[in-house]
Amino acid sequence: MHCFIAYRCGVSVPALVLALALAACATAPEAPSPAPVTPSAPAPKPTAPPLPRDAQPPPPPVNLGGFPLTYRQGYADGCASAGGVERKDATRFSADGNYRTGWQDGLAQCRRKR
Repeated sequence: MHCFIAYRCGVSVPALVLALALAACATAPEAPSPAPVTPSAPAPKPTAPPLPRDAQPPPPPVNLGGFPLTYRQGYADGCASAGGVERKDATRFSADGNYRTGWQDGLAQCRRKR
C-alpha cells in the first residue's frame, strides 16, 4: 500500500494543507505606491478694482440713461470684466440687486461684442 509522504514524516494531512494555504497567502512586499497626484487648484482670475461707489461709470456702448447709478456701475464693471480681467465689487454684487444685474448684463453684452 502506498502512503503519502506526509505520513512518513510524521505530519498530518490537515497540517500540511494549512501550511500550504498559509504559504499561498504570503506575497512579496509591494513597492510603496507613489503619492497620489492631486489636481492643482485653478489659477485665480486676475482682478481689477471695481468702480468706487460714488463714481460715474464711463459711457457704455448702449443707452443706460434711465437706469439707477448702481446698475450703471455694475454694467461698467461687468463690461470691463469681459476683457479677461474681472472687475467686481463682491460685497455689492451679493448685497445690491441693481449692481448684480448690471454686472451680469454688462458682462453678457460685452462678451457678445468681442
